Amino acid sequence: MGWLAGLIQKHWQHSRIALVLLLWPLARLFQSIALLRRWLYKSGILPTKKLPCPVVVIGNIHVGGVGKTPLVAALVQTLQQRQIRVGIISRGYGRLSKETVILNAQSTATEAGDEPLMLYQQTQAPVAVASTREAAGRALLNAYPDLQLLLSDDGLQHYALCRDMEVIVFPAADIGKKLDILPNGPLREPVERLQRADAVVFSQGNTNSVQQAQQLNLIKTQWCGFSQLNYGDFYCLNQPQQTAKAHEFSEKKCAAIAAIGQPQRFFQALQMLGIHLKETIALNDHATIQPEDWPDAEIIFITEKDAVKLKKPLQYNIWVLPLSAQICPDLAELIQLKLDLHRSK
Repeated sequence: MGWLAGLIQKHWQHSRIALVLLLWPLARLFQSIALLRRWLYKSGILPTKKLPCPVVVIGNIHVGGVGKTPLVAALVQTLQQRQIRVGIISRGYGRLSKETVILNAQSTATEAGDEPLMLYQQTQAPVAVASTREAAGRALLNAYPDLQLLLSDDGLQHYALCRDMEVIVFPAADIGKKLDILPNGPLREPVERLQRADAVVFSQGNTNSVQQAQQLNLIKTQWCGFSQLNYGDFYCLNQPQQTAKAHEFSEKKCAAIAAIGQPQRFFQALQMLGIHLKETIALNDHATIQPEDWPDAEIIFITEKDAVKLKKPLQYNIWVLPLSAQICPDLAELIQLKLDLHRSK
């Protein structure tokens, strides 16, 4: 099925009439099922569970990476600066364990998932993963009963868990594009879903992105903003205290490998920083990098998400590109005010 998935993803980028005729009816069926499912939960026909703590869902309507994870990390860190006790819950997509896990310094990506582990290492916030987000939330609250807020990393379509706020992350590059529902397009829900969220963040956008979305009526009166990515100095995987800037690799044979939602964005970021790549290898999102996957190069660049999955030390000369997000205006302030959260003592 790999070739079929690749064909469909290419169709999302450059529409093919034959595939439109084939996939458009399936997209309408998928859309009807998604709308019916949401209505069943909203009307109370399907049961929902509420946690004894406010829950904010940070999700998306796209399939694949939209820049959500660095945004979650930035939001958690800003809330911590405001002295709000915040925890993170997730299903830990891609992990092998099915147990409920509360992360600690010895946790691995195999048992917790790469994104939850990365968020834990970056923020040191309490993090739990489980087969359902409700189970993750209850386990985390049992371990940390003083938490004031839970952020659900992803889970916008997980309506079985009640949420106090919804934040949708939408790529600024997709504003104005004609995007369809799966499988004819990359969306899980129609773009009109943005109008029902409490807040919308246009990832890798700017003030023009917000204005364009408003002009196109993608959003109504809810809070909206944008996020931008900032890249730090490279650090060596085997010796994290060793850092370097892009120009220091100019005379080296460089390659990059990534197992993320949008690997091309990582490769493009490296090239924008001045790195000349002899080879790029794109793996499936959350995939584990196997020994045969490594390219033949003097320097190999990877993402932080991939770095947490690797057992160190490795024989390769691997360098990690750290990134952080900045959200404008202050989304943490909105959450604090809307949920009436007070600084912890």
